[in-house]
Amino acid sequence: MEKTRLLRKLGSTNLELSPLGLGCWQFSNGQGVVGKFWPVLGADDVLKIVKISLEGGINWFDTAEVYGKGQSEQMLSKALRDSGSLADDTRIATKWWPIFRTAGSIVSTIDERIRYLDNRTIHLHQVHQPYSFSSVASEMKAMAQLVKTGKIQNVGVSNYSAKQMREAHRVLKEHGLPLASNQVKYSLLDRRIEQNGIMETAKELGIAIIAYSPLEQGILSGKFHKNPDLVKEIMGPRKWTSSFKQSGLQKSKPLIDHLEELAVHYDASPTQIALNWMINAHGETVFAIPGASKIHHAQENVKAMQFKLTANEIQTISEISSNVIR
Repeated sequence: MEKTRLLRKLGSTNLELSPLGLGCWQFSNGQGVVGKFWPVLGADDVLKIVKISLEGGINWFDTAEVYGKGQSEQMLSKALRDSGSLADDTRIATKWWPIFRTAGSIVSTIDERIRYLDNRTIHLHQVHQPYSFSSVASEMKAMAQLVKTGKIQNVGVSNYSAKQMREAHRVLKEHGLPLASNQVKYSLLDRRIEQNGIMETAKELGIAIIAYSPLEQGILSGKFHKNPDLVKEIMGPRKWTSSFKQSGLQKSKPLIDHLEELAVHYDASPTQIALNWMINAHGETVFAIPGASKIHHAQENVKAMQFKLTANEIQTISEISSNVIR
């Protein structure tokens, strides 16, 4: 059983991250529109989730301005502070929310991001969506300005198309900077980035892919297939998505069955097999940011980095996944 190397460089940058980070959307404290997607977590639970992640080898956390209107950033920074020396080498990624704004607010809001993050270094600052009142070029110039003034270390984007990635890469290159990453939805049940040019562009230009929703909000754990009644207990709107309907669960069952077979072999769980596929199927291009709204979720996440699937196993999973989502 091959053990995965713990740190890898994010794209063409010198920023070394664990293949898995912790997505912190669920730390929104029930605030704002997107914060209502998850149940409210107490500070004690957030601290436990963060500490388990750190102890398990995760060295970075992905948050955003829009997660609870800064609540996620603040809850994360408090948990890191309370983790003491365990969090000394932590890396932080956050995101600027562009809707109904111009590139100027990237610069004008950065001090708030830094304050909410308890004056910790922002190792990766990302444009959360490609929709704003400014061009990609204007946004990248603003980001480059923040790097030059020492407010952030690296620039990323999120939900960008292949064309938008190329434009962001071009503009940053004029400022002597690489585009570090594109954060996109990607999982064994959603592989659109392999067909629409995003993955191909990332590999060509040396841009990392950061996969959000890598477990499709828990569907790839298999628990909803074993007990469909659990869907009724889900808090928030995700229970109404097609993947959680009986027809959706039936469609994804062949993939879940195979993940469970491999899980027995590796003394792991379907969740861990799915995450391991994610961070190894494309060399070191893909990072993933599963969330954790419960302590056992964090424990599951870190164990996914403690082994490595074989090339044949990755190929078989890919083939079954392709048939399921076709």
